[in-house]
Parts: sequence; C-alpha cells; structure tokens
Amino acid sequence: MDEIRKSFHQTLDDIRQDMVQMAALVTESIPRATEAMLQGDMATAQAIVDGDDPLDAMAIELEELCYQQLALQQPMATDLRAIVTAVRMIAEIERSGDLVVNIAKASRRLFGVTLSARLRGLISQMGEEATRLFRLAIDAYVDGDEGMAAALDDLDDRLDGLQTEFVQEIFLWHNAGGIPVQAAVQLALIARYYERIGDHAVNIGERVRYMITGWLPEHTGAARVAARGGPVPTHTVPTVTAPSWTDPAGAEVDADHEHGSDT
Repeated sequence: MDEIRKSFHQTLDDIRQDMVQMAALVTESIPRATEAMLQGDMATAQAIVDGDDPLDAMAIELEELCYQQLALQQPMATDLRAIVTAVRMIAEIERSGDLVVNIAKASRRLFGVTLSARLRGLISQMGEEATRLFRLAIDAYVDGDEGMAAALDDLDDRLDGLQTEFVQEIFLWHNAGGIPVQAAVQLALIARYYERIGDHAVNIGERVRYMITGWLPEHTGAARVAARGGPVPTHTVPTVTAPSWTDPAGAEVDADHEHGSDT
C-alpha cells in the first residue's frame, strides 16, 4: 500500500511540474504576441498560432491523467483538492493560451494599420500587466501562497482600468479619422483578450486558495443562502464548458469563464 501511495504522490508531482511547464509557455507567449503586434512581425504571430496545438495536446494528456488518478486512487482531503485544482487549472491555462493566439490572429488583421503612440503605449502596458498577473498566479500555486492567490483579484483592477482607458482611446482615435471601424473593433477585442487573461489568473488564484484551505468564492454565496434559511444543495452540479464562438469580425472569442463577464 505504501508503494502505491508513493507512486500516486510521484504522479501528483509530475502533474504539477507539467502544469507549471504549460503555464510557462503561456506566460512567455504573452509578451511575444504583444511585441509581434506592435512591430508588425507576422512570422512571430504565426509561430504563436502554430504553437497552440502542442499546448492543447499537453492539456488533454494532463486532464486524462488527473481523471485516471481520481478513478484508480480515490484520493481524499488534501490529495483530492490537489487533483481537482489541477483539472480546473489546466483548463484556465489552456484557455489563456487560446487568448494569446487570438491576440496573434488579431495582429495579422491589423497589419499595416497605423496606431497612435497612446494606443501603442496602452497595448504595451496591458501586455505587461497580463504577463505579471499570470506569472504571479502560477508562483502562488508553486509556492502554496494563499496570500498572493487572494491578492490577485485586487491586482487585476489595474488591467481592468487599462482596458477601459484603451477602449476610450480607440473611440477618440476612430472619431478623429485615425483608424477605420474594422480596426477599431479588432483593437477592442485585443483589449478584451488581455483582460480575460487577467481573469483567468484570478481564477487560478481562487483554485490555489481552494487547494490550500478548501475555500471557494461560491461558499460565500452559499453561506448567505443558509443565513436566509434557504436550501443549500448538497450534491455537485457538473460543469458544462461553453464552446468558443467567432465574432462577425472574424476573431475567435473565449466564451466560458468564471471571473468577470464577456458582456
């Protein structure tokens, strides 16, 4: 039995290391996509798009391994939370990679469009902030840092503010005749992609807190329901993942998330 448990914990360590490797690929690709867009580097943009398939393959393989461990080992308590956290984090990392690909694709549609210095500066800042948030989220997971994981929600406010400022600047530049409406739409979507990466970082932070303490944001709502004397479900409702969809301008949009809103 000890050998079986030792093998199980070794598998958990392997899953953890592979997840960190996945996250590193995404973290490194965010500034690359930003630079490719600002420099009009279509070769790098295409390389980012092509690099998404290996990330998807890693995600599928890791999820299957997690499900195997759940079925074969039937973990409990901390081990169970570690596996459940891994499953959810794999999805967050993979979707973040998809959003980076969306940025690269949008940069191809913007090729040849002249952007104001203000717009370029805000794009650079959003890229830096998205990279920072995602790196902090993964560091919190690696270090088991509940405090950092909890702080991500507040840290994300800066990226939200940059997105709002960027959209306002898009309207000003468009109204001044600086960019056509199609380019304005693509720029607004790019800002949304950066903001969504930040949301995924916050979601990862929440999963880290769950792994460490067993707490989830949903528990606060359940406590309010209980305080009002309402029924609190005791069963687990399966999660349904919404598919991606394509907007009229041709950009793929990530449709499913926890933190924030797509509307």
